[in-house]
Amino acid sequence: MATKTMTSAKRNKADEFYTQLNDIEQELKHYKEHFYGKIVFCNCDDPYESNFFKYFAMNFNFLGLKKLIATCYDTSPIAYTQLSFFGENKTIPNGNRKAYKIEIEQVADYNGDGAVDLSDVEWLLKNKNNTLTMLNGDGDFRSDECIELLAQADVVVTNPPFSLFREYVAQLIEYEKQFIIIGNKNAITYKEIFSLIKAEKVWLGYRNINADMWFVVPDNYECEKVIDGKRLKHIMGCWFTNIDTTKRHENLTLYRTYNADEYPKYDNYDAINIDKVSDMPYDYDGYMGVPITFLDKYNPEQFEIIKFRKGNDDKDLSINGKCPYFRIIIRRRKNEN
Repeated sequence: MATKTMTSAKRNKADEFYTQLNDIEQELKHYKEHFYGKIVFCNCDDPYESNFFKYFAMNFNFLGLKKLIATCYDTSPIAYTQLSFFGENKTIPNGNRKAYKIEIEQVADYNGDGAVDLSDVEWLLKNKNNTLTMLNGDGDFRSDECIELLAQADVVVTNPPFSLFREYVAQLIEYEKQFIIIGNKNAITYKEIFSLIKAEKVWLGYRNINADMWFVVPDNYECEKVIDGKRLKHIMGCWFTNIDTTKRHENLTLYRTYNADEYPKYDNYDAINIDKVSDMPYDYDGYMGVPITFLDKYNPEQFEIIKFRKGNDDKDLSINGKCPYFRIIIRRRKNEN
């Protein structure tokens, strides 16, 4: 359905979660203006299987894209069951699989049916020379030829392998690319990712961080339900981006008043503990320790992130010797209205 893991070693980490088209549509509908005239790169996607590629191919003209690029990894476990979303099913043996790329610069009414739709993309892939070309290597996003494609791109949109998330994001930051990607919710707690969030180089997308997110998984994975033949598993997934959103400029409205008895302080840091974002007091100006779900409501104009998880002794924040789940230390901006 969508993104595959990048290396055979990493596939052993049960990393193969394929994004559903509806989840892609619900998030990307907020970014339409950011795609106009841009080169979009889906660099963790078999174009014939990926719902990311499908979304951008179907909406190429609507979004006003300049170019769409997608690359495939040669040992992808479901690669080469080709054109599955076009109604075909062609399987190529493992030994004959090659990594390839697809580049689209125009989608027109090639079949003459009066509409530009996915059938025209199918015609384009089958009939236009140089639309699909083989890669020299294995298609890994870290390879020289994939980095060369990355350098051309304006926006990267995909679901990278969760086990390589740190390395993947580091590459996007290094090459100063705009991106909208899916990661595990726990990636927020990685020091490399949190440091980028604190520095306002990465933030969360529009989807509620607590909303259920169901991914399609291969047949050899345990699943929690099957719908229309798709094996689905619930993963704590969320969207990460560095494209500005209206959401991150909305002030968080608070209703609770501060009471010292209800808001205990940490043993090892001068801050009050808050278990739920809705419990944050509106009249407290000191340091507050909030759960990571706060980032879903985080407005950098309203609050400042101070640090993550550790107290003055460099140990996990604790209350009477007990450590609550990861906390972010924040405070209200002095210039907040």
